[in-house]
Amino acid sequence: MSRTDPRPHSLRHLTSPIGRIELLGDGTAVTSLAIERDGALPHDELPESSDAVLDRAAAQLDEYFRGARRTFDLPVALAGTAFQRAIWEQLIALDWGEVVSYGELGRATGRATAGRAVGGAVGANPVPIIVPCHRVLGGSGRITGYSGGEGVPTKAWLLAHEGIPHSVPRSGVA
Repeated sequence: MSRTDPRPHSLRHLTSPIGRIELLGDGTAVTSLAIERDGALPHDELPESSDAVLDRAAAQLDEYFRGARRTFDLPVALAGTAFQRAIWEQLIALDWGEVVSYGELGRATGRATAGRAVGGAVGANPVPIIVPCHRVLGGSGRITGYSGGEGVPTKAWLLAHEGIPHSVPRSGVA
């Protein structure tokens, strides 16, 4: 299932400090997490049809945003290429407050010079926050972009929430 499937198996919306969040699931795992952009979520028009996995995910996200949770204990189904999945596995291994650079991710997956491919894989993460792509920074500790929510401001909020030092581009966008 992808974010663009017209009828997700399970759907749950929740509020958060970074905007509304939409969770999708397949009955056994979280398959997608979308953060509100410009006041909209991908499946706003559909009625909620939550399940036990999405209810657990919503509870853990609430704990995360309140500062009471630092790790997620949830099944996730990550559909992507072998390279994307390798990058996402590196992200899952990051602890609260830990960061990695795009270059380090490339080296860890055997593609040290594949900066664009690494950035593309990070940006294609279907389950941000739970798979912490916000913990990826440029080599100098600078935010270079973020595909979730309102982009750089959303990533800056998540980093600050975890106490991660970072710098924001002057214009607020990469």
